[in-house]
Amino acid sequence: MPAAISALIVDDEKPAREELAYLLKGIPDVNVIGQARNGLEAVNLIKEKSPDLVFLDVQMPGLDGFGVLKKLVDKKVKLPQIVFATAYDHYAVQAFEVHAVDYLLKPFDKARVSKSISRARKLLESQPPVGERLESLLDHIGLRTGRPAKLLLNTNQRLLLVDADDMVYATIEDGLITLVTRELEGTSNYRTLEDLQGSLDANQFWRAHRSYLVNINHIKEVVPWFKSSYQLRMDDRRGSEVPVSRAQTRRLRELLKL
Repeated sequence: MPAAISALIVDDEKPAREELAYLLKGIPDVNVIGQARNGLEAVNLIKEKSPDLVFLDVQMPGLDGFGVLKKLVDKKVKLPQIVFATAYDHYAVQAFEVHAVDYLLKPFDKARVSKSISRARKLLESQPPVGERLESLLDHIGLRTGRPAKLLLNTNQRLLLVDADDMVYATIEDGLITLVTRELEGTSNYRTLEDLQGSLDANQFWRAHRSYLVNINHIKEVVPWFKSSYQLRMDDRRGSEVPVSRAQTRRLRELLKL
């Protein structure tokens, strides 16, 4: 008889947790030993219960799925096998496949959940270096190195990884951050511009305005504006114009030797 798999469900949406718990209940030799409503609960439960397998929601407010993994690595907690759960299509999570057991799309499908369990069982029996795989993922998106090599960008129901250097600018409105590259535009998983700026190279990314963070390497033109102020015309495909606050005008002159 195969050994039972202990599983933990992490999702900020109660219906999603209940749906997955119901499907797992119908799969032999799988015991759901806990549910977490957010990232902090997930870290504590994983540390306390040491599950074999965690179904981990990618997008959660506050500490998201990747943040959970980083916390576990930082705390040197033994990493379980991971199945990512996401509402985004399969193109969005190709980068995760080599690092995780599997991924599930919402709404969950019984056959697909069963397949994930089968894959997890094989990996658990062969004892692969799960920690190395997941730490490699964190390195890939820059969560362990301190400077993100990749930024997550949500666009058209896809979750894409883009090079940090490709970000032209970011702006915040109503608490939601929009990232713009030359070709793409979408929302960020960061909650504040301060957090995003703090993760990037201070010599390259500059807070031109309280609502805008710009990559100075993507400034195409400096446009004189009213009362000795300026606007920045960026090199994205729309040629977006970013205001420079009065408080940052002096810094602009320093940066560009105006």
